[in-house]
Amino acid sequence: MSCCPKSTAESCCPTPTDSSCCPNPTTSSESCCPTDSSCCPKPTDSSESCCPKPTDSSCCPKPTDSDIASGVKDYYGKVLKSKDDLLTPACKTPVTSIPKNVRDVMSQIHDEVVSKYYGCGICVPPCLTNMNVVDLGSGSGRDCYVLSKLVGQQGSVIGVDITDEQLSVANKYVDYHTKKFGFDKPNVRFLKGFIEDLQKVGIEDNSIDIIISNCVVNLCEDKRKVMNEIYRILKYGGEMYFSDVYCDRQLPESVQKHQLLWNECVSGALFWEDLNKFAIDLGFEVPRIYSAHTFEISKPELKEVVGDARFISVIYRLFKLDKSKRESGNKQVTYKGGMEGCEDNLKLDYKLNFPTGTPVSIDDVTWNIIHQSRLNDFFDSKKAPCCAAVDKVEVENPFVVVEREGFTKAAGSCC
Repeated sequence: MSCCPKSTAESCCPTPTDSSCCPNPTTSSESCCPTDSSCCPKPTDSSESCCPKPTDSSCCPKPTDSDIASGVKDYYGKVLKSKDDLLTPACKTPVTSIPKNVRDVMSQIHDEVVSKYYGCGICVPPCLTNMNVVDLGSGSGRDCYVLSKLVGQQGSVIGVDITDEQLSVANKYVDYHTKKFGFDKPNVRFLKGFIEDLQKVGIEDNSIDIIISNCVVNLCEDKRKVMNEIYRILKYGGEMYFSDVYCDRQLPESVQKHQLLWNECVSGALFWEDLNKFAIDLGFEVPRIYSAHTFEISKPELKEVVGDARFISVIYRLFKLDKSKRESGNKQVTYKGGMEGCEDNLKLDYKLNFPTGTPVSIDDVTWNIIHQSRLNDFFDSKKAPCCAAVDKVEVENPFVVVEREGFTKAAGSCC
């Protein structure tokens, strides 16, 4: 077994600069860690920096969570200065158009907060008044401040991020936006931490109405752990409304190890089937596609890395329901209107709309989502006619949906 294969020798055992690094060094880095069992001898004070004591069977283990997290923090905190510095379209094109009421709030956000925000479009579901919301990977705080205005003084918003530079910008303008929105006190706060461990930042079980995330889950290595935390903190009837990048296959380790593409939200993309499996296994309802569009990796040197893998940006809606309160049977529901930004029509997913005042027949899965969630007060309901045709909710391949529906990239820019 090779402790330091030739391809990785330099990163594990850099070329010695003096005789203190390794005994009798030569100009070759491999002389420090030869490819045999003598690679990592019992370290001494003088050799530790060159040949660290192994923590497993290898001198050069594959990157850990902290390696990836460190790379992401540096990229978004130190390397990127604006959206123009991004090298792929993964986080440049919004997945959906932005409602007017949200655009109006966005125009009130401080310029520095907007300029330092690297997400795509904005992920804001309807019906937010008085809600408790968490933004995973909140960055400079732009989406949090938009949410702050929309939930109102009685609602609350928590932004979670690991990047000091981004958190500094976000915290700098808490008082500014409190005054801008006419609030008596702040309703938003920013916490430093990993979204894989929301318990560590103090977010309790079953305490959150809505979670949003804008192209951030793919930046985490342990996505199942992220999904576990999301499910843990959501109340019953709560929703995860988030945009992220997915792939048409499980990417090989060689692609996943590409730090630049990971930073760009590409090589960390989940296979779309895995997202659905994780969600359903945890207890979420079937993930609903709200909107989606595919994108291409155009830079030749990056395209060569991903090969013929295809990528797609999707807004999914995940609902956490109380199974003991589930009702059976199809329903006929009528949207009464009155929801800000959705006065004439409420869109639940890419194919299901509720025009105001128009009866719509739905299956029991969709009915239970409406009935147990914040949407319930905006609907009248009764048993569906026995002859009513309803669409049954099922897992859908987003790539097929885009091709079938002829979706194109949403109009507008990333604001």
